[in-house]
Amino acid sequence: MNVDSTLALLLVAALAAATSAEQPQPGVETGIDVLRKDHFRSLRGQRVGLVTNQTGRAADGTPTSAILHAADGVRLVALFSPEHGIDGKQDREGIGDARDDRTGLPIHSLYGDKRRPTREQLAEIDTLVFDIQDIGTRFYTYVSTLGECLSAAAEHRKRIVVLDRPNPLGGEVVSGPVLDRGKNSFVGWHPIAIRHGMTLGELAKMFVAERELAVTLEVVQCRNWGRSDRYDATGLTWVNPSPNMRSLTAAMLYPGVGLLETTNVSVGRGTDAPFEFVGAPWIDGRKWADELRAAKLPGVSFVPVDFTPAESKFRGELCQGVRILLVDWRQHDATRLGWELATSLRRLYPQAWKSTGYNRLLGNDRVYNAILSAERPSGVEAIYADELAAFRQRRKAFLLYD
Repeated sequence: MNVDSTLALLLVAALAAATSAEQPQPGVETGIDVLRKDHFRSLRGQRVGLVTNQTGRAADGTPTSAILHAADGVRLVALFSPEHGIDGKQDREGIGDARDDRTGLPIHSLYGDKRRPTREQLAEIDTLVFDIQDIGTRFYTYVSTLGECLSAAAEHRKRIVVLDRPNPLGGEVVSGPVLDRGKNSFVGWHPIAIRHGMTLGELAKMFVAERELAVTLEVVQCRNWGRSDRYDATGLTWVNPSPNMRSLTAAMLYPGVGLLETTNVSVGRGTDAPFEFVGAPWIDGRKWADELRAAKLPGVSFVPVDFTPAESKFRGELCQGVRILLVDWRQHDATRLGWELATSLRRLYPQAWKSTGYNRLLGNDRVYNAILSAERPSGVEAIYADELAAFRQRRKAFLLYD
């Protein structure tokens, strides 16, 4: 081949690469984006109640409440807010009703003395619309609010539309034990795995089928989202789903680290990186970091730290502990991290670590007993392997995305 031919081939290859680079993959469209492009066809002529917060927004940043309030043929009559309120900034119990400054509509709190819409609140509503960003962990309460809204819609014969959003942890990895039967609560609404790998639209389908809810459910699916995509692959702007869920890193760690917050351990609330700091005044940070590093957990590392939470548990007290470094998201296993944190605390501090609250979020007696026995994480995982496999089979019927 002569020099001119070689140069021509290189030029063609360069042009092809440049053309490919100029054609990025289409961005993810959430349910509200799809609904808007469809000119709100499924809501036309309907009186609508919207369950939402600050995460309910289109890809361009416009709040779903503003979009539906201005939509032709749609009458938005009320808003409903989950834990943390309509703006996602209230980190307390007992959030009251309010009125929305933007639309003038009433805001009915679903995290006060009521956890589901009442007959009176739904009386002037034909369709309940749900648009909230979840983070893919069973004990994050937006899952429970969805379940309560489905139950209310079934009880009061209202239609419900879920505007779906990606699972920010991706939809492939499923891990952790399934909630024990009979342990249902607002931090464990349905028997699913801790890291369930499902969107709220998929969970809604599961809840309706498995609880035999007589309700008309429509899921407006996302476009251009695949199960392997974490939030960083979506092109969507990150909006903190709650005051302490401030990054995708925090969300990736949460299924394991979050289990500790019903015990006498700080999980970093009141620091600049919640769920990355873990410690207590009675912990020796260096000793614990050495123990955790020795476990050689894939995808994470540990640095001993001192920190003083500005709020929440151990407010104003010096804590020692570790900062968790997420070094490879592909290898990281959040629930395996959780077992290592808990069992190492049990081995090192059997008296100081008050573990009685641990099962509140865990919701699985056999796994809890294994933690108390300081079982190694591989042994903990063996306990629930069969039930996790069964959950993977159960969920297949409700998956909406490839």
